[in-house]
Amino acid sequence: MRMIGIVILFVMAALGLGHSVAALKMTRGAATATQADPAAAAPAKAASYRVVAVGDIMMGSDWPTPLLDPRLQPGASVEDVIGPEMALIFKSADVVFGNYEGTIHTGSEGAKTCSNPSNCYTFRSPPFHASFLAAMGFNMLSNANNHARDFGEAGRTATYTSLTKAGIEVSAADRDGMRFAVRTLDDGTRVSLVAFGHNPGLMPVTDLKRATELIKQATNMGDFTIVSCHVGAEGSARQNVTRQQELFLGENRGNPWAFARAAIDAGADAVLCHGPHVSRAIEVYKGRLIAYSLGNFWTYGRFNLSGPSGLAPIVDFKVNKSGALQSARIISVKQDRPGRPYLDTSHASAATIARLTTTDFPEAGITISETGEIKWPNPR
Repeated sequence: MRMIGIVILFVMAALGLGHSVAALKMTRGAATATQADPAAAAPAKAASYRVVAVGDIMMGSDWPTPLLDPRLQPGASVEDVIGPEMALIFKSADVVFGNYEGTIHTGSEGAKTCSNPSNCYTFRSPPFHASFLAAMGFNMLSNANNHARDFGEAGRTATYTSLTKAGIEVSAADRDGMRFAVRTLDDGTRVSLVAFGHNPGLMPVTDLKRATELIKQATNMGDFTIVSCHVGAEGSARQNVTRQQELFLGENRGNPWAFARAAIDAGADAVLCHGPHVSRAIEVYKGRLIAYSLGNFWTYGRFNLSGPSGLAPIVDFKVNKSGALQSARIISVKQDRPGRPYLDTSHASAATIARLTTTDFPEAGITISETGEIKWPNPR
């Protein structure tokens, strides 16, 4: 019998069947391993990063007279102030972005003088506000806006110092050391941020050539890049993206559409804008998200919060490691005077942004559900 077995193996080898038998054994072994541990044979899941972004933040000013939220005190619990459900939204994201509209410091030197208090404000907030923002989960902020110099360059520098000491990465001004922010996530992925505005000392939203150069520099610093823009005219009558230069109070406040498109073309992976103090449309361009205005998120005391100015949308989206958009939704939030964000079960922000998106970008094919889920065609 042993001799017969040897003869059979010899014949199989001569016919080239030996490798097939070995391959069959390996296949069966792999199948057994898969049955024992299905996860071992599953393809690795592509990395996904969650970004949560809001618009303008100024949680109360003590200048020239104190007007501060009594609920917001040093060491206050985030959950007690904004509620556990909203707190979880921020704490569970990889990147939490907003525009800090004002200054954080205690000095009074160089305070801006307002000749017309009805359309001019000077904001100064106490340093513990920076710590509270960090406790909420904010880890990347813009300070490129028209209130960043309410106390001159000294106030801008103090604000940058307060926020970065709290552990927040900040893009603030057209100055060495303040132009770019980079955050390294737990897995080593780097997120870069560069922020633009229309006021002196800021990286200019009105100069597309220079903006393109700066954005290209930012893309070399991160695996994916966020561009922030304080851009566009203000007020409830200025909710639409006109695709034109926008003027307000005699200032050229840029062309939001042209800027956002140029930013994506230069390598940006998300463009997050603010400044009009109202919500505007969203767009998906080349597979990247553009939010044309995220309105007022937390603007306490001196802001108009009536009608559309009281909407405080959160855009919650996921990207892969190269920045391509994977999913997105609008979380509807509101503020009532004097101002503090709370979740809005009527979903007014989602409905407003859906209407504006359909009106301003009918060719984009974007749909936003009643509860804020965003769908878009595959990029061409």
